[in-house]
Amino acid sequence: MTEPLLKIQGLCKRFGGVVATDDITLDIPEGELHAVIGPNGAGKTTLVSQLAGELTPDAGRILLGGTDVTSMPVWRRSLLGTARSFQITSLFPEFTARDNVALAAQAHAGHSFHFWKDARRETALRDTAHAALSRVGMGDRADVRVSRLSHGEHRQIEIAMALATRPRLLLLDEPMAGLGSSEAAGMLALLRALKRQYTIVLIEHDMEAVFALADRISVLVYGRVIATGAPEAIRANTQVREAYLGENSVAGAGDA
Repeated sequence: MTEPLLKIQGLCKRFGGVVATDDITLDIPEGELHAVIGPNGAGKTTLVSQLAGELTPDAGRILLGGTDVTSMPVWRRSLLGTARSFQITSLFPEFTARDNVALAAQAHAGHSFHFWKDARRETALRDTAHAALSRVGMGDRADVRVSRLSHGEHRQIEIAMALATRPRLLLLDEPMAGLGSSEAAGMLALLRALKRQYTIVLIEHDMEAVFALADRISVLVYGRVIATGAPEAIRANTQVREAYLGENSVAGAGDA
């Protein structure tokens, strides 16, 4: 049997008396799009932050391609193929889309101390940036200043920044957040195009997108996985429906 690309074993994280992740164990095979859903405060972003290396777990292990990365910092995980997008975009607004992506490629290459002037001038970095932007449908907007681009385009740039690091594992934290209907449709199409090319862990509140995209879904409640399975099984799971009482029902594939 093929070893999963990502293995999460007994992952725990506490903040004082709050248990943010509680003995999470998941195997995610290469090429799977695995969505993690749950009510607000369920521990979804804490989980992704541990997978990315921004938070160190109190217990448990994370293995990427068989390598134990539990104690590795973000930059070492990036070199092994982990890339993350964030719930709130963080771009340089006065730089172009290409410049922002070139900076991400430069940092991944391990010489970000050269500062951004080199990233904006180095042909190889600019070519890498343009290729990543083209993959997310932003090739014709590469030289537009970020401050002049829409929120949806900012989301696309952030994914291009992740792709520019040539990842094996994409950690996407609410890429649909704040998008209008047309932008959301575009993002859905982009994520569908990236599916299979990358192993993706998707944190998302848009249930319509989750059920349209996911191969499997894990449901977090109070930091613990209460169910993992195919979208149809999760939709029919009584425990999952109960966990969403007070918010929109999973059965209706609304926001949750």
